[in-house]
Amino acid sequence: MIEPVALQDFFLTFFSAAMVILCGALYALLFAYARVRRRQRLMPLAYLAYLGLVASVLVLAMAANLFATGFWTFIVMLMLIGYLLAPHAIWHLCVGTHAHDHPDQESGPYQKQS
Repeated sequence: MIEPVALQDFFLTFFSAAMVILCGALYALLFAYARVRRRQRLMPLAYLAYLGLVASVLVLAMAANLFATGFWTFIVMLMLIGYLLAPHAIWHLCVGTHAHDHPDQESGPYQKQS
């Protein structure tokens, strides 16, 4: 069984959980904005936000004693990998779904310019 969060780690747990939400949202927003507006210079900022998410998740997992068992370590790592790949998958799904909306245009707003 996982030990509860120690009282002295409560603030660290609260702060790191808030940073997980903020960094995750920033990563998703920067990723989407860079793709929709074709601003590839913003993509490194999106990945920097993802690194902030990774750091926040690791701090949260340590403060909440999630690394005590291999099961929770696996769940934490699976979540990090999923959140890295999910925006890419969602982007490709949106491009594929909306490709038929503008058949008269050679490249729609979601397609790469050649």
